[in-house]
Amino acid sequence: MEPMLPRDRVLACLNFEPSDVAPLECNVALPGGAYEHGARMLELFRQHPHDFGDFSNLTIPAPNPEFLQPDGSYDEVQTDAWGVTWRLKVYGMFGHPEKRPLDDWSGLATWHPPAVPATSGPAFEAVRQQSVEHRRRYFFKAGWGGIFEIMHSLRRFEDVLMDLALNTKEINRLADMICEYQIEMLHYLLAVGLDGVGMGDDWGTQETLIVSRDLWRRFFLPRYERMVAPALEAGVPIFYHSCGAVEELLPDLADLGVRALWPQINLYDWDRLRRTSCELHLALALHPERSHLMTTGTPEEVTRHIDQLATTFRPQEGGSWFYLEIDPGFPRANVEALFAAVGKYR
Repeated sequence: MEPMLPRDRVLACLNFEPSDVAPLECNVALPGGAYEHGARMLELFRQHPHDFGDFSNLTIPAPNPEFLQPDGSYDEVQTDAWGVTWRLKVYGMFGHPEKRPLDDWSGLATWHPPAVPATSGPAFEAVRQQSVEHRRRYFFKAGWGGIFEIMHSLRRFEDVLMDLALNTKEINRLADMICEYQIEMLHYLLAVGLDGVGMGDDWGTQETLIVSRDLWRRFFLPRYERMVAPALEAGVPIFYHSCGAVEELLPDLADLGVRALWPQINLYDWDRLRRTSCELHLALALHPERSHLMTTGTPEEVTRHIDQLATTFRPQEGGSWFYLEIDPGFPRANVEALFAAVGKYR
């Protein structure tokens, strides 16, 4: 097969068509791994270019010295655009909400979602031109959002679950406000111009769903349908992420119009997942297991894991792609083994 442009390789994957090599996506949205592994990780990214963008000009991130404590620990407090105050104890990784604006529903009367960027003016035109240039070679997938995870950052998790069980008017109002924001944000992204949009919520524990499928279908599915409608109308594929054991939601996600799924791969029977993904026409991100394998496994186990993924899901035949993120705490030998193992299929 003739060499393909990276963008065309991803499009073939989504269409369950073969590609010249296995598609690859690398993500450095969270800088913690790049900070810990430094120049060697940047070198690995340059040696193994991916299909979703150009990492040749990546630089090593660094924390603000004011958040480094005398004992070497890290402690940062920040408030996001949603009004949630977070405490970060590891640089470059997600923190924990410390102050939430809606722990008391009395705050709902004055709370509002963030502003959506304008779809005109010099700043917008600059972003739109960057998209045009990006898409000449690479697949442009923009991160977007969900509903549930925002809800339980704004309000205590256990209270959100009780609100959902009781179907309170306040939780419905909050979900609608988040949904309307996401629709507006999607219109902005579509105006910028892109090849795919990423959305998702973590719906699973390590054994089952956090909420029942009936509740999910009643409360969240109609709002998701409203959210994704502009993307479906524009013909832009939807990439969905959900950690946990969410296999029973896969038919619903496919019916929703989702074209690609990033699952927590270690919680699935791989042969069954491969069959299901083909039947539902859901392309799969093959994200190596990181909670145990990448942190406490051996390089040989990492290599074997990648080879088993490649044997089961056959990414060069379409319908799946390798997805790599590097976290703090991954031994360097495992990181190098990961890139070398994936590189065999590139």
